[in-house]
Order: sequence, then structure tokens, then C-alpha cells
Amino acid sequence: MLIYILMAALSAEPCVSGPRVGQRPGPYSFVMSTGSERGKSQCYICETADRPMAVVFARSLSEPLAKLAAKLDKAVADYKKNELRSWLTLLAEDQSKQDEAILGWVKKHRIKAIPVGVFEDVEGPPSYRLHREADVTVLLAVKQKVVVNVAFRVGELTDAKIEEIVTGLSKILPTSK
Repeated sequence: MLIYILMAALSAEPCVSGPRVGQRPGPYSFVMSTGSERGKSQCYICETADRPMAVVFARSLSEPLAKLAAKLDKAVADYKKNELRSWLTLLAEDQSKQDEAILGWVKKHRIKAIPVGVFEDVEGPPSYRLHREADVTVLLAVKQKVVVNVAFRVGELTDAKIEEIVTGLSKILPTSK
């Protein structure tokens, strides 16, 4: 019985995943499934430099993730002048095995401005130290510093949490569009 209580208590702890606030998000390359770079390895961290960025790591394609991606997709369009960048990195062993599912998911949810690709290791980029229980990790950064870091286990990414992430964009963007 004590073991179950301890397990429940531990699962209630916030999931900590990825570079901490104030740290620099390290470069990593992943294989693109969408966009003009489809099939190629890409390092968006390298290209983004000091611009504001919303980076999403996910272990599975879900409806809550689609809602988050749609909100970030809209934000990228709304803040084009401010050069907001965002992308979604799925963590999986083999991009080619995920490609069809990703393309269907992107089409179904009308994701247009956010590139989606696969980092071909379920652990994620080694320097990121993504938590194994984190189904979704979101990093908001600007000037090569993480400003917001949130992570969610399966089932924890709710509409309210998505709104908190979208509101958090104000920490990396100018006040006007």
C-alpha cells in the first residue's frame, strides 16, 4: 500500500525536462517530415540564433499536442514581423516509420507554419536531458536563453496548460505584433 501512495505522490510532482530557465538551448539536428526541407536533417536552433523561439518535443502525436501546435502555428503567423520561430520535434527511432503518421496528423490539424520532424532517438538530444516520462516538453527562448520550460506527462497537457504556454509567449515577444 505504501508503494502505491509513494508512486501517486511522485507522479503528482511536476515533470522537469530539458534545459532549465536561463540556460542556452543547444544545437541539435532532426530529420524533417514537412516543409521544403522534407527528408533532410535540419538544425533550427542554429538558424534561429537570437530570435524568439517556441520549441516542442513530443513522444507521441495526440489531440492536445495538435491544439498546442495549432496555437503556435497561429502565433508564428501573427508574429511574423517579430520573426517568431517554432517547430515540433517528435522523438522516435526512425523518421521513415513515422512519416506517414506525421503527414496525416499535420494535414488533419492544418498545421502550416510549424515544421515537424523526428529526432531519431527516443531519449532526445543528449544535451537536453529530456525526462523519460515527459510526453511533451515546451521551451520558449529568446537571445539563446530559455525563458519558459514546461513539461507534461501523458494526459497532463490540458487546454488550460496550452493557454498558459501561449500566454508565456509574451515573455519572448515584443508587446506589439
